[in-house]
Amino acid sequence: MLCILALSLLGAGCVGQQTQILLGSAVVGAPVSDIAGNHGIFVATTRERSADPAQVFDSGRSAGLNYARVNVTVPRIHEPGQIERRKRGKSDDPSKYIMASDVVGYDTGPHFMSALGADMAARGGRAMLFVHGYNTGFDNAVYRLTQIAHDSRYAGTPVLFSWASGGTTTGYVYDRESASAARDQLEAVLRMLAQSGARRIDVVAHSMGTWVTMEALRQLAITGDRDLGGRLGDVVLASPDIDVDVFKSQMQRYGKPRKPFVLLLSDDDRALKLSGILAGARPRLGGYADARDLAEYGVTVVDLSGIGGDRLNHTKFAENPVLVRLLGQRLLQDDGFASEREVTDRLLGSALQRAGGSLQ
Repeated sequence: MLCILALSLLGAGCVGQQTQILLGSAVVGAPVSDIAGNHGIFVATTRERSADPAQVFDSGRSAGLNYARVNVTVPRIHEPGQIERRKRGKSDDPSKYIMASDVVGYDTGPHFMSALGADMAARGGRAMLFVHGYNTGFDNAVYRLTQIAHDSRYAGTPVLFSWASGGTTTGYVYDRESASAARDQLEAVLRMLAQSGARRIDVVAHSMGTWVTMEALRQLAITGDRDLGGRLGDVVLASPDIDVDVFKSQMQRYGKPRKPFVLLLSDDDRALKLSGILAGARPRLGGYADARDLAEYGVTVVDLSGIGGDRLNHTKFAENPVLVRLLGQRLLQDDGFASEREVTDRLLGSALQRAGGSLQ
């Protein structure tokens, strides 16, 4: 009973509504003046295609990667950090809600890469790859990346890697195994981005998605291409649900990065405390207090403790308006590698002091 309760609470911190429906059935027209942004989200996923066209992809595991582009609008009334989702029984009104207007599928990897390359070329050759966390349906993953791209004012191409999370509060074990099964595919997607003409690839991963990300980066290091030929930009690990010793082992294999990884940690992350209980009272990286112990691995630790966020303090990086703008500033200003670290760390520290956090 305790485990079920813990899983339920843990899941509540990772996602919002559990509708699993991405496309509405009857979209109400809205004037252009009511729309604040229109975003094309490129998707590479290990999910199976859903029998329900409105869901697009479900929680089943696909034998290979599937590809799509989802067009999403953001209403003028949008508040930074929020995802305005249509409530049950309400009309699909893009002037009130973040809404997916249509989905374009790609039947092969080369077709996907061609479309991706054209979009990146039009945006300066930059891409931000987002890897979501536990208990996240496909719809929630799309809307979260849309919100991050919009609120951070990211100017490059947003790309979602969506692994086959079950999207249920009691599916922690299924999700962990789905994440394990997705490591090779995430590595392949990172290589796709590099081969499609990306000049710079930023990676933002959350919760359990940070474990998948670190595994894929570890695999790249083993092959001798850990920074994708110099194209790997910022790697941001937000509320990482990784055992501390496992992370140290991953970093030892990866080696000290040319460009420090950014770890967003918080000792008041209640979701990760519960995850630690389920892991046998082992500390999770996202709630780890010893920043100096981690710094030797080539990471910049940002302590978000005390900064307001969601109910479980697990999605602060996206839901806190100051932090999500800070993320965008980091990606905008830091247009290089280690030579810009001092400048961007000053920017990071200044904004965090205003928000109540600290840089270590």
